[in-house]
Amino acid sequence: MSDATYNSSTEKPLVWLHGEIKTPPMSSSARVEAGLLLRRLQQGESLALPQSRPMPSVGRRVHELRITDENAIWRIIYRVDRDAIVIGEVFQKKTRETPPAVIGTGKARYAAYDDVAQGQR
Repeated sequence: MSDATYNSSTEKPLVWLHGEIKTPPMSSSARVEAGLLLRRLQQGESLALPQSRPMPSVGRRVHELRITDENAIWRIIYRVDRDAIVIGEVFQKKTRETPPAVIGTGKARYAAYDDVAQGQR
């Protein structure tokens, strides 16, 4: 269900439920920015606007990273858990509002992840 990316024993791993960050479709500069922001989260930093904003419509502790690319705007939906940074979606934002399908899918992905995680405890 997920792919964990580990960097060191002192950083939280990235758990990818869906999406990827690659060039193309992102520019290389947008990909680098996304990587730097994710690294800061892994190291325990709490990000705020303009880089990140809460997404309570998706769930508790869920946020979106905001990446402005040359010709596009990207969003990375993530949640900071005790033991990992859980990435639920990476998408290109084309309208002012987050599409309802992204919100619904995000809720479902985090619920499924939590069900699996609770079964492993």
